[in-house]
Parts: sequence; C-alpha cells; structure tokens
Amino acid sequence: MSTRRQTSPLRNLRQKCGGSCTSDDDLPEVKLITQPINGLHYIRNRLRPPKSRNGIYYSTDLDKSALVSNFQKRGWLQVPSFNGEWNFYWACTQNCRYIFGIDHPYRMRSDQVINHFPNSIELSRKDLLIKNIKRYRKDLERRGDPLAQSHPPDTKLGIGGTRYKHLDIIPMTFVLPSDYQMFVEVFHRNPASTWIVKPCSKSQGVGIYLVNKLSKLKKFAYDARTFYPQINRDTCVISKYIDNPLLIGGKKFDLRLFVLVTTFNPLKAYLYKEGFCRFCTEKYDETEIDNVFMHLTNVSIQKTNQEYNSIHGGKWPLQNLWLYLDSLRGEGVSDMLWSRITATIRHSLDAVAPVMANDRHCFEVYGYDIIIDNNLKPWLIEINTSPSMHSTTTNDRMLKSRLIDNVLDVVVPPNCMPNEHWDKTPNPELLKNFTVLMPISPCKPKEQVPVRRKGRLSKKKKSKSTTASSGICSFTPPPAEGETKIKRSNKVVKRL
Repeated sequence: MSTRRQTSPLRNLRQKCGGSCTSDDDLPEVKLITQPINGLHYIRNRLRPPKSRNGIYYSTDLDKSALVSNFQKRGWLQVPSFNGEWNFYWACTQNCRYIFGIDHPYRMRSDQVINHFPNSIELSRKDLLIKNIKRYRKDLERRGDPLAQSHPPDTKLGIGGTRYKHLDIIPMTFVLPSDYQMFVEVFHRNPASTWIVKPCSKSQGVGIYLVNKLSKLKKFAYDARTFYPQINRDTCVISKYIDNPLLIGGKKFDLRLFVLVTTFNPLKAYLYKEGFCRFCTEKYDETEIDNVFMHLTNVSIQKTNQEYNSIHGGKWPLQNLWLYLDSLRGEGVSDMLWSRITATIRHSLDAVAPVMANDRHCFEVYGYDIIIDNNLKPWLIEINTSPSMHSTTTNDRMLKSRLIDNVLDVVVPPNCMPNEHWDKTPNPELLKNFTVLMPISPCKPKEQVPVRRKGRLSKKKKSKSTTASSGICSFTPPPAEGETKIKRSNKVVKRL
C-alpha cells in the first residue's frame, strides 16, 4: 500500500510564485539529499553526534577553491552531506530547503551550522523582495517614523516613483501579470520611458529584456485577464530602467557587494569592504535596447561577447572606483556614496527581518547588485542567496578567498565547535574587512563617520610614486570618443 508524500510549504510557495525560487550565481550539478528514511530511529541517530570527534567536519555542495582551501587550512575534515556527521555545511539552496522541509525528519544538532536561512527566498525572489520593501515603507509611515519622511507633493517623481526621502532605494516596480493594469496606467503617463523585464525566479541574466512599447507585453495583457496564482509560472517583475547610469569609459557597470547576516532577530549584519565593479563589454547607448552587451552586466552574458577580455574579466576592484570618483568629482565623494550604499542595504534587511525564519543554526552570505546613477544615487537591483564563488581572474580568486576566510572567523566560535547557543557576537578583531551595518538614524546624518575602507590612501601618501606602485590601474576601461585626460590631485583621470 503506497502512501502519498506530504508536500513542503516552501515547495508550495515556490509553485505558487512561479518556477523555482533559485537566485543563485552558482548553479552546480550537485547531488540532492534524497536518502531513504527508516523511521524514528533515523531521527534519533541524527540528533546524536558521531562517536569519535577529532575536529570539525565539513561538507560542501560547491567544489570551489575559495571554499575548500579555507576549510582545509583550518584542519577541517570533509564528510558526505547525506550522513549528517558534518558540523559545517556549505549547501546549495535546494538541499537547504530539503533539510528544513517538514517532509524531511532531519533535526539539526546543536553543533551544526548551515549557510542558508530556511526562507531566504524572501530576499532572493524579486517579487517577494518588492513586496517586503513596500510593506516596510507602509509600516514606517503608519508609525510616523522619521525614516518615512516625504518630499512635498509638488516634487517631481523620479525613477523610484515615490517621494520618500530615505526609502527610495529601488526603481518603480510592478509584478506581472497581476499588476499589469497598474503598470499600463503609469506607462501612459510617460510613453517614451524604457522598462526592464526580469523573471522572478531566474538568475545570471536569463530571460531579461528591455521594452519601450506595450505591444511587447501582449502575453502579460492576456494573462492579466486569466490570472490564477496557483497555476501561473511565468511571474515577472517590470522595473523602470535606470537610463542615466554612471559611466566609466562610456560603459555601464554595477557593483557586486557581499553582506553577511548571522541572525535576523536581532538583526546582525556585516558589509564586506571589498567588492568589484562588473563592466559591460560595449559602450552604453540607451537607444539600442536590444543589445544585452551594453545593458546587462552579468558575467555569464558578457563573456559570450567577442569583446570580452578574459585577463581582467571586465571587473574593477572597488577601491579603484573610490579613487576614480575622488579624483573626478572631488575628495570625499566616495565616502558619501559608501554611506548611501550601506543605508540602502540596511533598509533591505530591515524590510525582510520580520518575515524571516531565524534559525540559530543558520547564517547567510548575500550578493548585492547595486547600480549607481549619474547623480551618485545607489539603486538596489537584485540580491543573490548564493553569490558566485567561481573565480574568473586571479584578483577575483584572492578576493573571494579572503571573503570566505573572514566569514568563517565570524560565524564559527573561536577555538571551538559550532554552537547554536552562542550569541553570535564575534570578537571585533575578527571582523577584519567586515563593517557592522548599524541601524539607520535620519535625525543626525552628519554625525555618521564613514568607515575607512581597505586600500584607501591617506593624504600624506597620495603622491605619484605611491599611486603608481599601488597597482590601481590593473584594469582601466578604454576612454570614450572625445574624452580628454587631465591631471588633478596628482592622479591621471578621464573627463567624461
């Protein structure tokens, strides 16, 4: 007599939202945990630690050097993921959801830790992220919080489509097909605008395209009249396209930043001070909306272009961007921009904190994609729950190796086993390149002292010899036509 298998609520949510809920840069061919279950005795064995314990046991679904080298450097021993003997598990999102599903009788021990929260899709799925941010805005406005302050009613709406002073962190976005009629009303107010369509449950730039005519959205017009959330699997978000991005060498770019969250209640989050810019391979032209090589910065897309340079991988260290901006727009501009970026990231985490399942066995490293417009305003584009640990260049490999090393220092108690009863408050000396994302206070913005980032040069050291020997020009985007080079503050910069 066969019994029908019970379905996990997370799996039901994934089906209702449409497609899979992966938002991973890394999509490995991993073996999912589907071992047979032998009743209650199986559960009790999982609760009991192995008989012999000679150190920390780890398991990973991603065979990446940035991960494995840091595990082995600490003397950890590798074990298979399905037998449950591990203490530290760097899992793919599919296996993590399987472990936390109610149809799987796995119960984690107190000495086990895993790298995903059970419902991290609240951040990674584009439609759920938009819903959480909108609810966050309304909650703050209902409470009369100073963060919900608005500009006067006669203020012209920008890309964000709101008048919030502090909460305008994402472009105006609608979920299709459910919000199609609302989108049409907004589109008719400015028919010359450009919008970008993204599938809710895909990553690496798959299925993304730009539109400037309603005729390209006929499919969603039909689905809006016959929309049933239980069976629709083609849910997308459509956002106002940022048509005035900050350009370097005439090319568009975005930022990839890394954020570590150890607990959502209370929220403890850390922003990694290192990151990189991802450049397009072709110069930006807002009129050519069908050319993905000048609009989408995803490495998986850009590397298919003949103009792709495998030496530098189309990436620029974050420190190079700060020096470039300070040289071109004045000293201190990069500190102001960094402060805006940290506020944007903190707002996004505050928005999802009330709905996140805060399991004490969990931590998570998020990959934030942020675009800067020509007014130096950062816009949150996407959040990845599994940022790519694949290295395309030597600098990329070194950065990600340092990142994982720093993450392990923060999430694992020093000189002991992982412990769910630990308060997850690391020694400040172990934070290294992480900076704490503090709660935002709009009342005294001038008193917030920007954190000094690694690689920044002091005024005394800003000489020609120091600049030339610091390796800043590892990748310099080619100057656009008509550009002239000028000398300013002892640095060679490009005037756009």
